[in-house]
Amino acid sequence: MRAILDLILLILQLYTWVIIAMAILSWLIAFGVINIRNDFVRSVWNALTAITEPVLAPIRRRMPNFGGLDISPIILLLAIFFIERLIVYYVYPAAIGY
Repeated sequence: MRAILDLILLILQLYTWVIIAMAILSWLIAFGVINIRNDFVRSVWNALTAITEPVLAPIRRRMPNFGGLDISPIILLLAIFFIERLIVYYVYPAAIGY
């Protein structure tokens, strides 16, 4: 059971970094620092979009319009941090028998 919980925590931490990378890349593209017409940038953008969009799209649909400001990654990060804390403080101790 501990191994499964450790794997879930690792996946959540990796997904956190993917969300942060997606946000930084979107800022760099929006401010014209990097160009989406570059093949490498486009492939990284498509990969990150394919990984994050299935989770971010339902959050965006439920949120009100903030005038072009997308806070769905922040809400997703808060949800991930909450799930991690639930696992660490409640599920993990129950799984090892404390």
